[in-house]
Amino acid sequence: MCKRFGGKPAVADLDLEVPAGVCFGLLGPNGAGKTTALKMIYGSALPSAGRVLVFGMDVAREPRAVRRRLGVTLQENALIEALSPRDNLRVFGRYHLMSEPAIEQRIGELLEFLELRSHADLPVQALSGGFQRRLSIALSLLNRPELLILDEPTTGLDPAVRLSLWERLRALRAGGATILLTTHYMDEAERLCDDLAIVAHGKVVARGAPRELIASLLAPQALELELPAARHGALLNNLHSLRHAASGDRLTLYAKDAAALLDAVRRAESADAAELVSVRPTNLEDVFLALTGAHLSDGD
Repeated sequence: MCKRFGGKPAVADLDLEVPAGVCFGLLGPNGAGKTTALKMIYGSALPSAGRVLVFGMDVAREPRAVRRRLGVTLQENALIEALSPRDNLRVFGRYHLMSEPAIEQRIGELLEFLELRSHADLPVQALSGGFQRRLSIALSLLNRPELLILDEPTTGLDPAVRLSLWERLRALRAGGATILLTTHYMDEAERLCDDLAIVAHGKVVARGAPRELIASLLAPQALELELPAARHGALLNNLHSLRHAASGDRLTLYAKDAAALLDAVRRAESADAAELVSVRPTNLEDVFLALTGAHLSDGD
C-alpha cells in the first residue's frame, strides 16, 4: 500500500502480512509513516495506491465489516471527560449496537481486567494519565476485537503502569487476539512482540522476531564509550574492521567478546581519552538506530 500527501509519499509500497494470534510491532522514527499505515488499516485513510486487506476483506470496500472486528487505541485519548469510565464504556457500547445486558456484562469484565473498578464512577477529568490510558484501551476492547491496533499505547506512562498494561496485552494475545503495536520504547517491543517490522521513509527496512533481528544484524555484545568525536576515527583504525555506531561523543562498538574488545581498546594509543560507559548485551534499540539513523558502518 502507498499513501501520498501533496505528491510526497508518507507510506511507500508498504507490504506487510501479519498472521493471526501474534503481537506484531511496527517501529520507526517520527515521520516514518507508522500512524498513516495504521489509519489505512482501520479505514480512516484510503491508500493512494494498492489495497489493504484485513480478515481477507478490502477495507476500502467493506469498512463497516472490518471495523466491527477491530479495536483501536489512538495516540491521543478520545474520552468524554465529564463522564465516568463506566459511562464512557456504556456510550461506546451503544455505538457498537450492543444490547444493554451485553454492555453491562462487558463493562464489568473490562473494569476488572484493566483494574479500573476503584475509579469507575469518577469523572474522567479527575483521573490520572495512567487511568485514562487504561480506559482508552478498555474502550477498544469493548467489542471483543479480533485485531487490536495500539498506536503508542504507553507513551508518557510511569514504569509501573507500563508493566501493568504489558501484562494485560500478554493476556489478550494468549486469549487469541492479534495485536498490532507501534511504540518508541524498544524494550516494550522487545518484550511484547513476536514479530516486527522496522520502517524508515515509508518502507520496511527489516523484519523478524526481535532476537533474530539482533542476532542477524549485529554482534551479541555492545561496548559503549565516551570519546571526543574527533578521535573516533583513530581508535577505529587501531581496532580494525569493527562494526560500530556513533552519536556525538558516544561510540558504541559491537563484538562477540566485549571483554576482549575492551582490552584492545585500552591498548590502543588513541584511546587515552576514552571513558567506559557500559558493557551490555546488544538490544533492539541498537538495531533500530543502526537501520534508521545512527551512523553505523562496517570498518574497512
